[in-house]
Amino acid sequence: MRSRQPKQLLLAFFGEHVVDDDPGPIRASVLIGVLEGAGIAAPATRATLDRLVQTGILARSKSGREILFSLTEHGVAVLREATARVRGPRPFDPQGTGWTLVTFTIPEGQRTLRHRLRSTLTWEGFAPLRDGLWLAPGEVDLAGSLEPLCQDLPPNTVIAFHARELAGFPIAESVRAAWDIEAIRREHLAFIEVWGDPDAAAQAPSALTVRTMLVADWLALLRTDPRLPREFMDEQWPAARSTQVYRRMHERLAEASAEEFAALVTTRAVASRRTGSAGRPSVPSPTRSAAARSR
Repeated sequence: MRSRQPKQLLLAFFGEHVVDDDPGPIRASVLIGVLEGAGIAAPATRATLDRLVQTGILARSKSGREILFSLTEHGVAVLREATARVRGPRPFDPQGTGWTLVTFTIPEGQRTLRHRLRSTLTWEGFAPLRDGLWLAPGEVDLAGSLEPLCQDLPPNTVIAFHARELAGFPIAESVRAAWDIEAIRREHLAFIEVWGDPDAAAQAPSALTVRTMLVADWLALLRTDPRLPREFMDEQWPAARSTQVYRRMHERLAEASAEEFAALVTTRAVASRRTGSAGRPSVPSPTRSAAARSR
């Protein structure tokens, strides 16, 4: 497996425990402790939290001497889009038939926006084909996936089409040019090797940390696999095994990690009451408003 980056781990943590519930802002010390169990030093976690604030995913606030972090509206939108696939019944199957084609133009001076767009396209299974043309299997809900970016994208920045293969113009060579299928296989096998091990749940003393590591690795695998049609893979394609391994380990960790998380949140709430502080962030909590909208 690739080394786990603090950003992946933090997004996994917030996606698992925060985006669907209303736990309130999370103490920085909690986040640092969870990532330390995954081998991430505290300075790296703090620097990543700063970057997530700068990019609008998280909001920072204070309660007494505590630094707290909560999801912004943008952060909620990003994680909700991701969790739909993370928890989906068939995460490696194409969405519909045919192919989705995208081309875009973003000025050189907007490199951050260009990076965000490319990152979103990669998550949705796109790969660059040639001369600025990106290809993804199936019928991608591009409007939904680009919603968190829509207010930053100038009009007519992105042009997209849905297409089908024409007789006499086989797409197999283009698929092999756009994606390294054997590299994708290796990522699946590495995931199975790590998380299929019966001792994998003991990678860290905390079930909460192990669950965060598991989901971070799952997110990385989902990002790697573009959901190509089965006709491009052999009968031994390991995606189904990866899914089974993930769900089995996730279920094994769920109860203990949820209890740990609840205890950490309760500890914060009790401490806030003792100090007479509500512990609320200086900006409205988007997690609460998003949860209200979903009810």
